Amino acid sequence: MQWETVIGLEIHAQLATRSKIFSGSATTFGAEPNTQASLIDLGMPGTLPVLNEEAVRMAVKFGLAIEAEIGHTNVFARKNYFYPDLPKGYQTSQMDKPIVGKGFLDITQEDGTVKRIGITRAHLEEDAGKSLHEDFHGMSGIDLNRAGTPLLEIVSEPDIRSAKEAVAYVKAIHALVRYLGICDGNMAEGSLRCDCNVSVRPKGQEAFGTRAEIKNVNSFRFIERAINHEVQRQIELIEDGGKVVQETRLYDPNKDETRSMRSKEEANDYRYFPCPDLLPVVIEPGFLDEVRAGLPELPGEKRARFEREHGLSAYDANVLSASRELADYFEQVQQVCGDAKLAANWVMGELSSLLNKDNLELDRSPVSAAQLGRMILRIKDNTISGKIAKMVFEALAAGEGDSADAIIEQKGLKQVTDSGAIEAVLDEVLAANAAQVEQYRASDEAKRAKMFGFFVGQAMKASKGKANPGQVNELLKKKLEG
Repeated sequence: MQWETVIGLEIHAQLATRSKIFSGSATTFGAEPNTQASLIDLGMPGTLPVLNEEAVRMAVKFGLAIEAEIGHTNVFARKNYFYPDLPKGYQTSQMDKPIVGKGFLDITQEDGTVKRIGITRAHLEEDAGKSLHEDFHGMSGIDLNRAGTPLLEIVSEPDIRSAKEAVAYVKAIHALVRYLGICDGNMAEGSLRCDCNVSVRPKGQEAFGTRAEIKNVNSFRFIERAINHEVQRQIELIEDGGKVVQETRLYDPNKDETRSMRSKEEANDYRYFPCPDLLPVVIEPGFLDEVRAGLPELPGEKRARFEREHGLSAYDANVLSASRELADYFEQVQQVCGDAKLAANWVMGELSSLLNKDNLELDRSPVSAAQLGRMILRIKDNTISGKIAKMVFEALAAGEGDSADAIIEQKGLKQVTDSGAIEAVLDEVLAANAAQVEQYRASDEAKRAKMFGFFVGQAMKASKGKANPGQVNELLKKKLEG
C-alpha cells in the first residue's frame, strides 16, 4: 500500500522581550535557578498579572509579516493542568480569540519549487518552568526562571507532506522571526521549539489518520529524524494489524526513536476559561499602522530584490537571504567590490566554509565584510588571481594582516601580468616538455583539450601561482599552435 504523510507543526518562539509577559522579571538565559522568578511568576495569592505591551507588538509584527488576520479583540484564557514546574496550576494562554488568525508562509523546496503552508493561528502565552533531573539523586529540581517568559505559539495547517518540507517550514519561520527581531531563534537554549503532529493515510484518502504529537524537538536535524522515525513506526504498526493511538511522544536522539509519554489531551481536558485577571486586549488601527510602518524587508522580499537588482540566481538569492545577518554581510561586500556574483561566490564559498570549520556565528567572523570586499577588488583589477586570493583570505582569517593589500605586499603575492615575463616562463616550460609538445601537436581536439591543462599547470607552478591565468591560457594557446 502507498502511504501519504500528513504533518502539522506547532512552533513555540520565545519573544525577545527584556521582561516576562505578565511580570517585571528578567528573561536573561543562564541565570542561577530561581533567581528570576517573582511572586507573580510563582503564582502567589493576591498577585495580579500586567500584560507586557512589547509582547503584543511582537505578536502583531509576526501576524502582519505572514499576511494574517489580526484579532482586533483578543482574550487570554487559563489552561488548567497540574505539573510540578507550573506552580499556579494553570498556564495563561489564548484559546478562542487569538491575537493572530489565519495566514501563510511560502517555503522553497529542494527542487526549487515554492509551496504555500497555511498558518492556522499564532497566540500569546506564558512558558512554564523547567524540571531538572540530572543533578539530583532520585529527585527532581524545579527552576522557575523560565516561568512567565512570553511565547508566541505558531500553529500550521496540516499542509506538510514530508520531513524535508517540515524542516524547510521551520527554517522559514526561524528566518522570519529573526528578521523581525522578535526572537533570537537559539534552538539550543530553547528559544525556538517545535511540536510535530504526524499521521499517515493511504494515498488518495481524504480523511486524516490518527496523529501522534512529538513534543519539544529543538534542532532542524532532529525534526527530520523524529518525523521520519515516527512515519515508519506508524506505517509498520498499521501494516502489522495494529492501530495508531493519539498520544504525546518524546524523541530520543541517542536511540533515534520516539517513545510514548502520555495520552494526548483534547482542548476540553484543560478546562479553558477566560482569565478573570486580564482584560480583553483591543488592537486599535493606529497601533497596527505604527507596527506595519516599522516592518523590515522580509526574507521573500529580499530574495526577490537580490534576483532583480543584483542579477543573482534563484538559488544564490535564496541562500543569501536565509538570515538577515548573512544578507547584510553580502550586501556590504557587494557595495565595496561592486560585483554581486563574485561577492555571492565568496560569501557562500570560502566564508561559509571558514565559519562551518571553526563553528563560528557570522558576527564572530575573523574576516569583515569590508576586508572581503576590498580583497575581491584586487581580483577584479588583476592584482591577484582567484587562486592567490584564497591564500590572502586564509591570511586575513588568521589575522596575519589588516587588509588584503598589506598581505599581498608583505607576502609578495602580486600577480604577474607582464606579457614578456609570462612568455619567458612559457618558453621554459615548453622547452622542458618538448616531447609533450610534439604529442600535443599530433593529437586530435579532444586529446589536446586534456593535455592543455597539463601545460597550464606547469606554467602556474613555474610562476609560483603568480602568472595571470587568463594571459597564460591565451599566450600558451598561441605558442602551442604556432
